[in-house]
Amino acid sequence: MATTVKIPEPGSEDSIRAYKTILSHVIDQRPSGMRQRLADALGKHRSFVTQISSPAYSIPIPSKHLPSIFSVCHFSQAERDQFLTAYHQAHPGKMSVASGLRKTRHVSLIVPDFGDDKQNAALDRAINDFIQKITSIAGKGSG
Repeated sequence: MATTVKIPEPGSEDSIRAYKTILSHVIDQRPSGMRQRLADALGKHRSFVTQISSPAYSIPIPSKHLPSIFSVCHFSQAERDQFLTAYHQAHPGKMSVASGLRKTRHVSLIVPDFGDDKQNAALDRAINDFIQKITSIAGKGSG
């Protein structure tokens, strides 16, 4: 008897769970500390990474984070293709994520620890916003 595979409905929790399962597997195959490195790269708390990488949470991954995720987690081409196929299945109406992806690199900064989680998070967001603005400007000039 043939096995039927249920194709999840676009935008459904099952379709989101599909690409999150791939991300979770990739992270689990990498050295320890990957979730923290990803949180740092995204300018977010580690709990955010848990939410976007765990299939148990139906929160979708914002497409703007995909280049950082691919870079920091060192996705192989096969893993990236599989992830993007599942991501497009989950979010069919969105702009083509694959066309806007650029090769990225990870940069580490040493910044002061203010001893306050809210202040530290504000600094992280400010740095991330600054980098996004600068790379956006640079991207407009190279087209």
